[in-house]
Amino acid sequence: MTTQTPVVARNAATGPFSTASAVWLVAEREIGSKLRSKAFLISTGILLLIALAGVLIGGFMSTTPSKTPVAVTSATAAALQGMDGFEVTEAADADAAEQLVRDGEVDAALLPSDDAVFGYTVVVKSDVSSSLVMTLSKTPHVDVLEPAKTDPLLRYFIAIGFGIVFLMAASTFGGTIAQSVVEEKQTRVVELLISAIPTRALMAGKIIGNTILAMAQIVLLAAIAVVGLIVTGQNAVLAGLGGPILWFAVFFLFGFILLASLFAAAAAMVSRQEDIGSTTMPITMLVMAPYLLVILFNDNPVVMAIMSYVPFSAPVGMPMRLFLGDAQWWEPLLSLLILIASCIVAILIAAKIYENSLLRMGARVKLVEALRG
Repeated sequence: MTTQTPVVARNAATGPFSTASAVWLVAEREIGSKLRSKAFLISTGILLLIALAGVLIGGFMSTTPSKTPVAVTSATAAALQGMDGFEVTEAADADAAEQLVRDGEVDAALLPSDDAVFGYTVVVKSDVSSSLVMTLSKTPHVDVLEPAKTDPLLRYFIAIGFGIVFLMAASTFGGTIAQSVVEEKQTRVVELLISAIPTRALMAGKIIGNTILAMAQIVLLAAIAVVGLIVTGQNAVLAGLGGPILWFAVFFLFGFILLASLFAAAAAMVSRQEDIGSTTMPITMLVMAPYLLVILFNDNPVVMAIMSYVPFSAPVGMPMRLFLGDAQWWEPLLSLLILIASCIVAILIAAKIYENSLLRMGARVKLVEALRG
């Protein structure tokens, strides 16, 4: 409560705050309280380290494997011409190629033979290279009618990345807003606050302060992803992921504001910390839904298309479709307009609930009563 005394004193001495200064004062208070929290700083550091480790491990696992050393002669050199994954050494004759195998300088040698199908034979010292045998095997030509645009495993990990970042940031900072609102009601600090600043300015300041923190975390995670991809030499992945990451940040900004306003409104309807879960549960489900859907249906274009236009899931669905190359150039713009319009409506409704419920102590305020005032 002592932290709020300067606010009231300044109001009494200088008159009411302007709306902008009041909003920024509350935002600064929210940011400062978080940055002074060791638990928040430690958890953020752990999250960044986990993200960096995930990118590095995934990058190193996907690096090109070492080439298999193989000896050939002039008669068998054409068998591996243009083949990737092999370090070819041409020997003078079959005896010299076989000696390279015996000396351990190569893993295998392709020597001429009377085989009517292949025309050569593979000579190894003890174990045959499975990659060499598979490369030399005769396989029919395959025509793929609908080739996959991205590797399924890479698509799955990108889906997890977008989903988990959205889930953790939205739930963490949304929960912080809810706890802050109820704590101020429970300790009656809110009565001092609204005597100095407008109720809606108080709500706006909380949302803006936590939005700044959430976006800072998103920017740090994006920077770590970019650095990790560069270090591991995944330039092709980075080229395809750069645009979707920028769109994710933009969509997340408005998506989080929408959710944050709902968290603030839901929390204003109760007066005890124990009751937060019951009022914020529907919003928590809205946060979890995109995470689950993008993991389960990242290979389903219909579900992903629907997700990219639903305001609560667009921050995950649209960037994912952009990465997969399934979205037209105008689709993210249309989806963003829908999200911004939904955000404005949600803020207006949430502000009404917040204003009508903030000073009502005791029993939980019913939604109809909060809307009716």
